[in-house]
Amino acid sequence: MNNLIIEELFVNYEDLEVLKGVNLNIKEGEFVAILGKSGCGKTTLINAIAGFLNYEGKITKPKRIGVVFQNYAVFPWLKVKENISFGLEDKNKVKEDVIKHYLNMIDLKDKSNAYPFELSGGQIQRVALARTLATNPELILMDEPYGALDIYTREKMQKWLLDIWTKERKTILFATHSIEEAIFLADRVLIIGNHKIEKEFKINFKRPRNEDIKFSNEFLELKKRISKFLADTL
Repeated sequence: MNNLIIEELFVNYEDLEVLKGVNLNIKEGEFVAILGKSGCGKTTLINAIAGFLNYEGKITKPKRIGVVFQNYAVFPWLKVKENISFGLEDKNKVKEDVIKHYLNMIDLKDKSNAYPFELSGGQIQRVALARTLATNPELILMDEPYGALDIYTREKMQKWLLDIWTKERKTILFATHSIEEAIFLADRVLIIGNHKIEKEFKINFKRPRNEDIKFSNEFLELKKRISKFLADTL
């Protein structure tokens, strides 16, 4: 199995305790969102799973992991098609097929020879995700990837990500500040606070999802419950 299993995870920055005894099990193909106030440890959790920092405890994870950051992590000196193919084995036919597949998937085939500075923020994030998907990861970690986008572009990217997830069925752990975004995207929403996972909300809306559910009474009620929990508990 390719589950992500975290057992008694502790992370300290010098004398500052950031995560304390975190336990988590994410099943293969599951989409899980994590919410919490600034500085609560969302990014620290992502970085610990990715292997970017030291920790105590046990993390059992798939071998192939991809990470998508908020700050448009693409190579500015490479064209779109070169960014997507970065890290792929140099087998010409296979490489070209992968590039073509993901250019079509992210709807940027007409921008294959463009450089990042010629793209919008949303387009750059599509390139970043395509580059991650091209290496065929079993787990994708996304650290507030839409935080810098305007609301219109952000909503388009949410729907686009769900379409990609439906086709690829990758396991995704998605950190965000937006309650609405977390509910719309995820199977489960985890609340991080006081150095650990404080609460889990299961999201029972059927898939595929569209923007209409954001205006339903059930969605608004759940958003209200999560907001109240964040305000009262953390």
